Amino acid sequence: MIAIERDYQAYLDEMRVITIIVPHTLPHADESSFTLECDADEFPLTVVDKIHLNEFMKYICQTAEELNIGSQYWIKDHLQRKTDLQIGAVTRTGAFDERFYYDGHLGAFYQPDQTTFKLWAPTATGVKLKLMSSDRSDQEIIDLTREEKGVWTVSVKRDLENSLYTYLVCVNLQWKEAVDPYTVAVNANGQEGVIIDLNKTNRVKRVLPPLEKAVDSVIYETHIRDLTIHPNSGVSNKGTYIGAAEMDTRSKNGSLTSLSYIKELGVTHIEFLPLHDFAGVDELEMRNEYNWGYNPLHFNVPDGSYCTNPHNPYSRINELKSLIDTIHQNGLRVILDVVYNHVYERETSSFEKIVPGYYFRHDEHGMPSNGTGVGNDIASERKMVRKFILDSISFWLNEYHVDGFRFDLMGILDIETMNAIRSLVDQMDPSILLIGEGWDLNTPLPLEMKAIIHNQHNLPRIGQFNDWFRDSIKGSTFNMYDLGYMLGNEHYYEMAIQVLAGSVGIGKNEKGLFTEPDQSINYVESHDNHTLWDKLIVCLQNEKLENIQKYHRLATVMVLLAQGIPFIHSGQEFFRTKNGEGNSYKSSNEINQLDWDRKDEFQHHVDYIKGIIAIRKSHRAFRFPTAELIRKYMCFLSLQKPLIGWTLQGVGDYGPSQSIIVLFNPTNSEQVVSLPDGNWNIMADDDKSGIIPINRVKEKAKLKPISSYVLFKV
Repeated sequence: MIAIERDYQAYLDEMRVITIIVPHTLPHADESSFTLECDADEFPLTVVDKIHLNEFMKYICQTAEELNIGSQYWIKDHLQRKTDLQIGAVTRTGAFDERFYYDGHLGAFYQPDQTTFKLWAPTATGVKLKLMSSDRSDQEIIDLTREEKGVWTVSVKRDLENSLYTYLVCVNLQWKEAVDPYTVAVNANGQEGVIIDLNKTNRVKRVLPPLEKAVDSVIYETHIRDLTIHPNSGVSNKGTYIGAAEMDTRSKNGSLTSLSYIKELGVTHIEFLPLHDFAGVDELEMRNEYNWGYNPLHFNVPDGSYCTNPHNPYSRINELKSLIDTIHQNGLRVILDVVYNHVYERETSSFEKIVPGYYFRHDEHGMPSNGTGVGNDIASERKMVRKFILDSISFWLNEYHVDGFRFDLMGILDIETMNAIRSLVDQMDPSILLIGEGWDLNTPLPLEMKAIIHNQHNLPRIGQFNDWFRDSIKGSTFNMYDLGYMLGNEHYYEMAIQVLAGSVGIGKNEKGLFTEPDQSINYVESHDNHTLWDKLIVCLQNEKLENIQKYHRLATVMVLLAQGIPFIHSGQEFFRTKNGEGNSYKSSNEINQLDWDRKDEFQHHVDYIKGIIAIRKSHRAFRFPTAELIRKYMCFLSLQKPLIGWTLQGVGDYGPSQSIIVLFNPTNSEQVVSLPDGNWNIMADDDKSGIIPINRVKEKAKLKPISSYVLFKV
């Protein structure tokens, strides 16, 4: 980077509009006229507006000429003072998007005899390729040639495998070095891209058990390091991709841990916190640092802090692919938590260095917006940003064979982009899950364009984390002392009925939060905020420990038996605690680890949740795919508040062949409920659950305090 001294500033803000900022300290600042120069040609500018600012005079000028963006232009005033025409807000105009949209392939394309490089940099006046040997002992600078749509390209005709590379890009007279946004491999800590032969990492895609409907899913969220780092996890390669892939690992008591345990639990999907290359952990000192991974650096590269050798670019790729393959061999699916809403640091990101101002949203004053709270918002509505996201999604599907995506802060993204992703994945595999956080964030995108819960009717088959479910059942996430329905709070009674029915609207509330149940991701706990256990310990300080466990379990059962898609935070089934830490994104292993000793301590509760999962999977009535079926076959019983119960009745593909009753008692006393006619097998009571009947009752059922019951008609 070089420092540029300018007497005054000139910016191309629209295709034919130039803004010129002249300090009042410059002689004749308020009397200027201007000319546009390029090579030997000169064109007069028309001043259409003059705005007096405190320290500057602002001129809005127009040109009759169609500028060739990518060429160097100069502005000259009436006293022959010159300044370069900088690329300004023009990159954020629709006309720029239309002119420079490119629908071809970008990145580095390796073959043994040559590698072709393609970079989209329409505002650059020059682009060079910086090639280095793997140890950086040799270096070569190669000019790229500009082609249509602002794409720069060069082919280097020799074997470049394992070579390092970056781009040098000149915009506004400044040369900046950037890693290829499309790179698929990097060296340690992602300082440079690495040219590799991806064919060497290929794995056969496994055939998985069918997933007919999204509501057939049970999602289990975890983090690579959390899963295995505990001293008694029984895993040899703790905190790594290959450690997470180890099978038949056991705790000190001999019970299953890690992947084998998750398989035994009965869930269908493992959702991993971000695996793409992220900032916050030094890959060469990864045992000393921790991060959730929401600091994206390179979107198409696995992070090196989870691999055994960050220096070897193949290591992280092969080890992650091995993990995914092992998960698939065990009949489970993989969801990646992806962070396309922001970058770690806007100013130093490859996006900003290569096409300044394009990839990020700006407010009405031209300042970067901050709806994400981390200093930048990705402008997904722009064509080449949307293309990048779609290309990245396609890459992870084709190259790593993942089965779904969880979109962090999805509300930053726009509806058209999310629907384009849904269309893309449907062409590959309609069973691929798309879920996200549809929070309405303060980003300068019109409300009707945001991919938020409010606009769910325009986002079919995209699941959204249901904060209404979360807060109705457990109480407010942001008020530790707020008690939800599971704690007997009748204030949440009607809301609890609605969310247990998939939040699609039943009874008098035909207009629900969601149009269809597959849009509702039901949860009471995730990696964010306090664990449910830690909240209960605070708001139930005078309660018996045994009862706190019962309340906790009751909430988890509600997640699993509600209509919609259940989501469980890893360790939730054995009362996961983070010792009261409500934001553990960079806390120690001791705070974040899955405590396998605790799992052994509460094995009886784990077995109960395992049984509830088995009950859910045993019958389609617990997972109706449409609102119509829920309203037709799910009937809530008239019970004394705060008891909730419902029947599942009907015939046909999704109507139960046998009637089912679900009952919840969140009170501290035994309750008696009258049952419909017939004999009823108890599949779950206050102590046990599963697909083998525990007992049989008729006419009445006694509900123990703080309990859940499932009954199948004989």
